Amino acid sequence: MPRLVIAAPASGSGKTTVATGLMAAFAERGLDVSPHKVGPDYIDPGYHALAVSSSPARSGRAPRPGRNLDAFLCGPERIAPLFLHGADGSDLAVVEGVMGLYDGAAGQGELASTAHVAKLLRAPVVLVVDASSQSRSVAALVHGFASWDPEVRVAGVILNKVGSDRHEELLREALDGSGVPVFGALRRVRAVRAPSRHLGLVPVAERRAEAVESVAALAERVRAGCDLEGLLALARSAPPLPDQPWCPERETAAARGGAGPAPGGARPVVAPGGARPVVALAGGAAFTFSYAEQAELLTAAGAEVVPFDPLREERLPPGTAGLVIGGGFPEVYAPELSANGPLRAEVAGLAAAGAPIAAECAGLLYLARSLDGEPMCGVLPAEARMSERLTLGYREAVAVGDSPLAAAGTRVRGHEFHRTAVEPGAGPEPAWGLVRPERRAEGFVRGRVHASYLHVHWAAMPEAAVRFVGACAPPRSGSGGGGR
Repeated sequence: MPRLVIAAPASGSGKTTVATGLMAAFAERGLDVSPHKVGPDYIDPGYHALAVSSSPARSGRAPRPGRNLDAFLCGPERIAPLFLHGADGSDLAVVEGVMGLYDGAAGQGELASTAHVAKLLRAPVVLVVDASSQSRSVAALVHGFASWDPEVRVAGVILNKVGSDRHEELLREALDGSGVPVFGALRRVRAVRAPSRHLGLVPVAERRAEAVESVAALAERVRAGCDLEGLLALARSAPPLPDQPWCPERETAAARGGAGPAPGGARPVVAPGGARPVVALAGGAAFTFSYAEQAELLTAAGAEVVPFDPLREERLPPGTAGLVIGGGFPEVYAPELSANGPLRAEVAGLAAAGAPIAAECAGLLYLARSLDGEPMCGVLPAEARMSERLTLGYREAVAVGDSPLAAAGTRVRGHEFHRTAVEPGAGPEPAWGLVRPERRAEGFVRGRVHASYLHVHWAAMPEAAVRFVGACAPPRSGSGGGGR
């Protein structure tokens, strides 16, 4: 699998610009490009997926989602298998790094750093360097990053924010003797329009037309300033990976205690008539944060996963037996979500009927009584509001009691990323007991509702999909209409 990791000495150097531009430029040339992102970021993968969607190689086929590779959330042993699963059938995989090349989970060495993931993937690294305030010193910087860890193959440099032809000449001269080739130089120009707000870039789902223009502009910059043929040859120099691709059917079968899927696929638990329980998956502009593997695991566990948009649809999908609401920006759309009273009533009715509901971060806010004074679903006895404080970081937690996602005592790793607050922060039956880096109760288990700020990656806990689908009521013959 030809592959590149796009890294940088520090955040703000231009990783996203270069990685997204490369994905789009290679896709325009007809390559089937598989996009990946190191870490728990949900927003960049949306731009990555858009960047590769123009490839003629995907014509008539399902688009490739942007996928995350997080060694903290999923464990180092799953990184290569998850990568191979996501990149299956592609011509090239491009992996955007996170923060600086060697920055990982706080206090845990290289864990979850871009360098760690690059080593697990045995992938060459291209370092994107912000050259705006240096010339000859760039060689010392690149030498330091290339020699710091001999197991990390820093195999190329792309110079970003170059001021002029003379500036580029000085930079290239300085790097001539470094042993690290220069694969491109991008001029210092007015940034391609990609608006940000309190949690980073505005997601693609909220600005589709503008995002298409932004990605096209990035592709043009990279195409003009980078040696695409050289980069492709570098990607093809990556050695074979000995791992087997991650398989949702095999994972869910193992979670049930089985030996694996039968030849030709899984045999999920379904109703006698062959119907699968419908699991509604919230999406649209207000709920853009989810990992692609979650829906794949739910499907492998026996569910029919049906996406819906709470901003536009007044009914849950027909026959809904379970509901999953991931992260996103409900605080931006609180008035619109509140105005959709019929759907709020259906969600509350679904919870009252005992159907399983899994809500993360944005989903937690949507299930609260109110969000910034706007009425929400009222499933949880809590009020939510915007906050000036950013809560961000990896967490380790334990399931306090049994829930549709986890048995009591189950240990998980997760990630918090929000600028909102919920009062109270935990119910009488919390979803999780956080144990690191701090100890506190967090979230709510109320009936079969599991709601929490904690984002978890279900690839690391496939039993969550099995438990959740098992908690769904079996589909009834001829059932129709909305949720409940």
